[in-house]
Formats: sequence, C-alpha cells, structure tokens
Amino acid sequence: MKHTKDYIQLENKYGANNYKPLDVVLSKGTGIWLEDVEGNKYMDFLASYSAVNQGHCHPRLVEKMQEQCKRLALTSRAFRNDWLPIFAQELCEMTGYEMMLPMNSGAEAVETAIKAARKWGYYNKKVAPNKAEIIVCEGNFHGRTTTIISFSSEDQYKDGFGPFTPGFKIVPYGDINALKEAINENTVAFMIEPIQGESGVVVPREGYLKEAADLCKENKVLLVADEIQSGLGRTGKLFACEHENVTPDMIIIGKALSGGMYPVSAVVASSEILGVFNPGDHGSTYGGNPLACVIAIEALRIIKDEKLIERSAELGEYFLTKLKEFDSPYIDFCRGKGLWIGIVLKDSAGGARRFCEQLLEKGILCKETHENVIRIAPPLIITKEEIDQALVSLEEVLTK
Repeated sequence: MKHTKDYIQLENKYGANNYKPLDVVLSKGTGIWLEDVEGNKYMDFLASYSAVNQGHCHPRLVEKMQEQCKRLALTSRAFRNDWLPIFAQELCEMTGYEMMLPMNSGAEAVETAIKAARKWGYYNKKVAPNKAEIIVCEGNFHGRTTTIISFSSEDQYKDGFGPFTPGFKIVPYGDINALKEAINENTVAFMIEPIQGESGVVVPREGYLKEAADLCKENKVLLVADEIQSGLGRTGKLFACEHENVTPDMIIIGKALSGGMYPVSAVVASSEILGVFNPGDHGSTYGGNPLACVIAIEALRIIKDEKLIERSAELGEYFLTKLKEFDSPYIDFCRGKGLWIGIVLKDSAGGARRFCEQLLEKGILCKETHENVIRIAPPLIITKEEIDQALVSLEEVLTK
C-alpha cells in the first residue's frame, strides 16, 4: 500500500507544478467528510471551491450517474438526446430565464458569455465591427483560458502567456463612479462576480450591485454575473445577486451544478441574448451530454428538496457570528455571506497557509487565498453540530 509521501513523490515527478496543494492525499468522501489514503478523516471546509454544495458523493447523484452510465453517456450535439430538453427546462424554470446554453467547465461558460455579449453588441446594440468592449473588475477570477487571463489583474496569471486578447477594461471592484466613466458607445457588457471568491470572499458595499445594474440598463450594457462559485445556494440565496434584488442579463453557472460529480456549466439569459447564436457559431462535444444533464437535474433537485439555500443562510449567519467572537491576535476581520466566509488575517500573522496546515493536523481542510485569507466554504449539508465541532479547532489554531 502506498503512503501519503509516496503519492506526493509520484505526483511531483510526473505532474506539472501548477498547484500548491496541502500535503494530504484523499481517497474517499461522504457528505462533508473526507478520508486520506492512510485512513485519517477530515471535515471538508472548501467543498472543492463550492463544487460540492450537495456534499461528496451524494447518494442520489451516485445512483443517477450509475443508471445513466449504463444507458447512454455521450452523443455529441450532432444528434439530440432525451435529457438535454429536460435539463434546459428545469434550469430555466428554476432560474427564471428563457434560454440556457450548456457547457462543461466554468471557464468554457465564461467564454460562452463573452462571445454572446459581443455578438449581441454587434447585432442588437449596433457596435462598430470588432470594437466591442467588456468591463471587468480588479481582483476578478473568471478562469484560466488565454482570453480570460487577458483581463485578470493578477500578474502571475498572465506571466509568460501573452499576447493577450484585447477588448476589456478593468475598473476597481465596488467603485460605481469608475464603472460609469468606463462605459462608452462600444461597451457591450459589465461582467462581475457578485462576491469575489479567489480575492478572498470580498463582498462589495451594500447597494453597489443595484447601482451597477441600473447603470447598465441606462446605457444598454449587459450585466453578466459570474455565479460559478457564489451561485446555487452558497451565499444563502439561489444566486448572490438576489441579496440586492438584482436580475442580471446573463448568469454564468458551474461547479455545484453537478454536485462535484462531473464537469457541467451553463449560461442562462433571455432569448434576445442567447438567440444570437446560430448553428456552427459555438459548441462543445461534451456540452449538454445526457450523463451531464441527468447529474445536473438531480443536483438542482437536491438543492431544492434538501433546502440547502435556507440552510446556507441560517448556518452561515451562525458560523460568521461565532468566528467574529474569537479573541484572536491574528484575525483582522471576518466577512462573507451564507456558508462562504473569508477570515482575513493581520499582516503580522505571517500568512494564512501556516494556519491551514495547522487545521489540517486537526482534521479541518480549508485553503488560503491571496496569502492572508482563510476561505471557509463547507458543503451546504453541514449541520450545526459539525460547525460547532469545527469551531473548537478553529479557535484553538487562531487564538493561541
């Protein structure tokens, strides 16, 4: 039997060095619990970056996946399949939009939204050919493709990967005046994370999203919300934009859309926007495949049936309140919505990773982001008792 160090050595030898994971090698998962190759158990407080809101290996998802694997997995979009229409209907009815376009990864869905916004701008807003501009925010994280990193404000994401795709403007997150100044006759969309995840669970000031939505409407600019991490219950609403009663023109969805079982993403919008696509304009061999659709349908039903949105709102408020009570020499402040919390550390704390490593030793798996933030995002099926159990370890590490 291989041990942790053996797997790590093997990965370091043959795997490209594009991540810096904590040194735990996981082999099993059930609900919020994970187990490593040596049998040690851990509470998952990252939820695979919010992909497993429904918990690891949810029995309903496993059952549906196994059933469909025996029937039909892939047809490509050269033919129709019997599950895509049902997935499309359920996703649109749940989100309130007229149309959806299915893809696989979150980055693919972001690329889809960019293409839809640009084509809408040329055909509906009558922007001059090849002049379309999309405004994004500093600190954004929308994916890793060459186009998406072109509008990142993180230097490392761009280092060595140019030349970059033009057509994007970056404005400070939460600054409505900067957004107003950036809009011109060529602006087709403003793409934003309602809460920035990779930047450290950064929540904009109250009212900002509503002001941005109104500004976009006044200027015939599409408001595109990247809810890949923040959506599907993570913040205590179906979508984080709902905290300000904002309905974006387009929403990008991924991660928990499959409960962590399979790559499934989608863009939802009006027929006016997604109707710009004609056969051959855009596509994906795997996008909308029957296996993905069956899994996504069940993932959405679990969110509804198990009241995960309501659980996230209630338990997230409880969790954040308890964390704010810590008498810690390291914590600057805590922020977040629902079961998505950033513990922001003081500069003097020496970075967040060492705390994540200490929590690993106590059976709590979470991850640092932007050096000084510990991100907390457990599966939404977590119980109050499990939160209380985790709070004991968190307090020990963060107050001593």
